[in-house]
Amino acid sequence: MAVLEVNNIQKHFGKTEVLKGITFSLERGQVLAIIGSSGSGKTTLLRCLNFLETPDEGTISVDGKTLFDAADHKSLSDEVIRQNRLHFGLVFQNFNLFPQYTVLQNVTLAPSLLKTGTAEEIQSKALSLIEKVGLIEKKESYPCQLSGGQQQRVAIARALAMNPEILCFDEPTSALDPELTGEVLKVIKALKSGDSTMIVVTHEMEFAKNVADKVIFMADGVIEEFGTPEEVFDNPQSPKTKAFLAKSFEEI
Repeated sequence: MAVLEVNNIQKHFGKTEVLKGITFSLERGQVLAIIGSSGSGKTTLLRCLNFLETPDEGTISVDGKTLFDAADHKSLSDEVIRQNRLHFGLVFQNFNLFPQYTVLQNVTLAPSLLKTGTAEEIQSKALSLIEKVGLIEKKESYPCQLSGGQQQRVAIARALAMNPEILCFDEPTSALDPELTGEVLKVIKALKSGDSTMIVVTHEMEFAKNVADKVIFMADGVIEEFGTPEEVFDNPQSPKTKAFLAKSFEEI
């Protein structure tokens, strides 16, 4: 059974139709890369999945449980939205770390507030995750003392600390220079395992081609192409996909 099922997600902002009926599913342990030009709806889709935006139509299900159904016409309470968000972890473009807290405090904050374990268990897990992203020697440092790549790796550890079923990345390297981009992509690639399910919105074509199990190409608010990296990159069917990929690889 799919860990994530998205059906007919639509989203308008005023008269602007940003998502025009997005439908896909994702199996546990898969990495899904979402590519497309700016303004194609990629980030809005990710925000809908993380309940930062409310779709106008459609359903979102995780592990067979419907978390959102627009046809229900009931506005979700703040508590339900908070619970729904726990299924997803989100790593933003610009890190969004708390500047007044150390690396360790940033990673332990949410689990401590939600009491996901004892203080000792939460700290032990946080240290393990900080080590996993290669920053154990920086655990007492503050964000201002870290490079952009290091801050993004802390953000990844922080997202993992909540044990999300699905870890989402919104262009995690867009604010980084090429050298720091490589270190963050290396960490994301290392997370790929049988129980890590990830959705990565990215402009890094080589990463999407080499790491993802499935690739979605979005254009003008719809899924223009969906398939394996081999299908999308090596044998695209849509003229829009072909044009986008030709331009993208031309720029590399």
